[in-house]
Amino acid sequence: MTNRRARTLAVVTLALVLPLMVFMVIRLDGDTGTNAPQPVSAPATSAASPTASPVPTDLTVIAPGRPGETAATRPAHEVRDAGPAPHNSLDVWFVRMMIPHHAQALAMAELAPDRAADPDVRAIAERIRASQGPEMGMMRGWLQTRGLPAEAQGHDHGTMRGMQSPEAMRQLAAARGADFDRLFVRMMTEHHQGAIEMATNLLTVGSDLTLNEFANSVATEQTVEIDRMREVLGG
Repeated sequence: MTNRRARTLAVVTLALVLPLMVFMVIRLDGDTGTNAPQPVSAPATSAASPTASPVPTDLTVIAPGRPGETAATRPAHEVRDAGPAPHNSLDVWFVRMMIPHHAQALAMAELAPDRAADPDVRAIAERIRASQGPEMGMMRGWLQTRGLPAEAQGHDHGTMRGMQSPEAMRQLAAARGADFDRLFVRMMTEHHQGAIEMATNLLTVGSDLTLNEFANSVATEQTVEIDRMREVLGG
């Protein structure tokens, strides 16, 4: 009986221990020796995934020439954003001179609301204020974008064509009614003629396309304003 009980106990013990031993073997066989998680492989790219289309190399771009010149074509891959458009020293000189030139025109126009007798003179002055104020901002921005100072060292702005003397400006400020109208038209006509000459000169020597367009606009619009002022006073 004792032997039978011993064999029975051995069988039961083996039945309990054997599964545990099998589990330990499996555990040891799969252990990597570290608790770090295994890296997860990135999903394979499907062979049917779309790919970026190559950039065409046979396209051409039309590059405009300077005023009076024909446009040229260039391969598209050669065209790059080169920043501000190319300019020369005469472009810079024009902008630096035109800013104070515009400033004096604004100073004259600002006198008209309280002094002019003719409503047409007041209307012309208001038009000058509405156009030349933003134009001054554009020119200052043009210089700032290129890292250029606004002032031209050692230049007397009073020598520019059309600029009125300090004495003439004082006389205009002191005038009233019809006297103001006549003086304003004479002075502003001279002032506009100077601006037209400066703008026309730039069209032959400048290289910046934006400034060429601006100079052409100045010459055209101020010629029209001269005609209007002459009509106001009967020629």
